[in-house]
Amino acid sequence: MERKPYPSDVSDDEWSFVAPYLTLMKEEAPQREHDLRWIVRTGAQWRMIPHDLPPWAAVYQQTQRWLKAGVFEALVNDLRAVLRLAEGRNQDLSVAIFDSRTLPSSPESGHRAGYDGAKRRKGSKVHLAVDTLGHLLALHVTPANEQDRAQVGELAAGVQEVTGDRVELAFADAGYTGEAAAQAAQEQGMRLEVVKLPQARRGFVLLPRRWVVENTQSQYP
Repeated sequence: MERKPYPSDVSDDEWSFVAPYLTLMKEEAPQREHDLRWIVRTGAQWRMIPHDLPPWAAVYQQTQRWLKAGVFEALVNDLRAVLRLAEGRNQDLSVAIFDSRTLPSSPESGHRAGYDGAKRRKGSKVHLAVDTLGHLLALHVTPANEQDRAQVGELAAGVQEVTGDRVELAFADAGYTGEAAAQAAQEQGMRLEVVKLPQARRGFVLLPRRWVVENTQSQYP
């Protein structure tokens, strides 16, 4: 590379995996004017893209094409299958884990902020579903005052969409207790199993399988 690399640049191995998803195009499509080997993960505004990358308008338009075509969903789904096989797992998973994380409100998220009484924090709540290796399956955001159990239906539907209705069981903590949550999961073809703390134990106790989601959440600060 002629320019000084950015921390967000992909490696040669990463690019060899990603490139086929980004370069598919119709035969009659015009030739590209800009190199595709770049990635933006810093959250900078479009007009603040570094000057040695393509013009921000070109980056924005191409990104919208990729999003509309479902390129990134396909890439993530295939990468998850590869990583599961590398760990000796079946690429077609049958178990998911549900959890949530409350994030403080920011100027951008302030309009949807709510107060999470349990966490004593005002902001947004990120609801996640991951596989047993911590790979993201589904995610959506609500005000922080929304109940975890009320999100089961949407999370379960998202999981089944990306897995082809293969997930049969979902683990969750006590925040997902209730008939409505169980019914919402059942309507999507999966059983919801709530993992609870033993009543005799107090203080911080790591719930079985909870660490998988906690590790995933650290990737979405």
